[in-house]
Amino acid sequence: MSGWLASLGERTLRAAERWTRVVATAAVALAHAVRPAMWRPPVRSVLARQILFTGVEALPFTTMVAVVIGLAVVLQTQVQLSRLGQTALIGPILAAVVVREAGPLLVNFVVIMRSGTAIASEMSTMKLTGQLRVLDSQGIDPFPYLAVPRAIGVATAVVGLAIHFVAISLASGYVVGLLIGAPMEPWDRFVDGIAAAVLPSDVINVLAKTWFPGLLTGVICTLEGLDVQTAWTEIPQAATRGVVRSVAALFFVLVIVSLVTYL
Repeated sequence: MSGWLASLGERTLRAAERWTRVVATAAVALAHAVRPAMWRPPVRSVLARQILFTGVEALPFTTMVAVVIGLAVVLQTQVQLSRLGQTALIGPILAAVVVREAGPLLVNFVVIMRSGTAIASEMSTMKLTGQLRVLDSQGIDPFPYLAVPRAIGVATAVVGLAIHFVAISLASGYVVGLLIGAPMEPWDRFVDGIAAAVLPSDVINVLAKTWFPGLLTGVICTLEGLDVQTAWTEIPQAATRGVVRSVAALFFVLVIVSLVTYL
């Protein structure tokens, strides 16, 4: 029993140390990000490329997922509530399911699986090929150049993708409902119902559930990539750890934000 408790305590301390490092790194990244002097042309270039890869190039796949959610959730909600004569509930239900929860959750999953693995693999490769030593030899601090623009870029891209996801989900569900002849509310009443159900707290909720998990994803995957030592076989392991820990951070942030916002 004592050996089991000792092992549990050791694992708990390691986990606490790891997450303390992640939170501290995220705080330092934000502190660097608010300094205008940090955003020199090379750093802005890294930021732009990260937003392009994480946000713009992920639009096709995000759109496909949004259409599926539109068909599975939005359309079914409209059809069933219209048949029951409860059209007044369409706006609140869609605001709760799609805007507050499904949008931030699924977009973060897409970004973690797509960009998180790429960041961890890129950082691992840069370390193993000696590119970090080259930056040090040139007097360039790797942290502002590598970590900050990637973390800020991922966070910014997640916010934009979430807005795109929600808009496509709602629009696709409504349009498909019209095409198949389902009982639908007029477009203006549909939009007004959702707009009336979205409160200021919902806006804060969505921003918090996208910005902070995106920031943590960028930080976690960067740190995991930089933690490799000497073997090329460590690259896929770093990518896997980055994904798993980013998902854990995502669920933790979603739960905390929901509790703070709605309780």
